[in-house]
Amino acid sequence: MTTARPAVHRAPLRSRDDTVDHAAAVEHALRRGVVGVGGRLDVAPADLDEAIGRVEQQHGERVAARLERFAALPVGDFVWTRDAEAELWLGRIEGDWRFDEAPVAAAADLQHVRACRWTDAPVPLPKVPAGVLATFARGGRNFQRIRDAEAEAATSRWWAEHGSP
Repeated sequence: MTTARPAVHRAPLRSRDDTVDHAAAVEHALRRGVVGVGGRLDVAPADLDEAIGRVEQQHGERVAARLERFAALPVGDFVWTRDAEAELWLGRIEGDWRFDEAPVAAAADLQHVRACRWTDAPVPLPKVPAGVLATFARGGRNFQRIRDAEAEAATSRWWAEHGSP
């Protein structure tokens, strides 16, 4: 019986609000050990269902659907993000969705977060899977799955050798 590898995702950590400092948002996520998506709310929701409903009211159906998909990802999935120097960081989701009320989270538009263990340093560019590089090269702000078998295999190998405790 084969065990499925964890999925691999692109996590740009980029707000749709152009006033948000992208570099600060990535630094915030790496420092706080979280991965997240946008959809700022002024008042903390009681739970995920309330968050999805309020995000839909304030930001629209598409943003709410992204939040719902993000919250449903399995613990153990991998995420890649890119910092202001275009270096790529690998992380692994370690917790369920939660709402971060901290002002710094609101400023970064990263209130909808999950605990994430990030590598201690960026992954050297020659070691980043081609499928990951291609996904970031396309640009965009959406959190999305990287559907590339070699990217999944290479990400799992890198994590086993360098990322896990």
